[in-house]
Amino acid sequence: MHFRHVLESDYIPVISVIDDWWGGRPMADMLPKLFFQHFQDTSFVAEQDGQIIGFLIGFVSQTYPEQAYIHFIGVHPEHRKDGIAKRLYGMFFDKAREKGCEIVRCVTSPVNKTSIAFHTRMGFRIDQGTGEVDGVQVTANYDGKGHDRVLFVKELRP
Repeated sequence: MHFRHVLESDYIPVISVIDDWWGGRPMADMLPKLFFQHFQDTSFVAEQDGQIIGFLIGFVSQTYPEQAYIHFIGVHPEHRKDGIAKRLYGMFFDKAREKGCEIVRCVTSPVNKTSIAFHTRMGFRIDQGTGEVDGVQVTANYDGKGHDRVLFVKELRP
């Protein structure tokens, strides 16, 4: 297995599998090509036998330069217990620290119980929301009317 920074040429291979990796949920529209063009230094892929089996798209906030944001992470379903996501997150945390960040943020849908559990295990805490779904704090209408989200924050320790 090989880990590296994302390239613009990784866009089509990733976007071609993303909906399948999410069990058919339409996710491709949430990951435009611009992330593969403008955030290469803070985004990573995992490859095996020449195929992308995992990716993380993240960046440092221009508004809050002490904060980094993970926009998307995905791992091929057959490799989800191989530690790929944990390694990609570790690479991102290291890069964020290198760039002077003290906090990492990310969001997920309240229906994505796997993501909520993973982020909690990775040391993220759930931000106080405006409501609750299945015992989990959510911020109502975060991504538009009816699109509640779970907001995560993790403090980076030196």
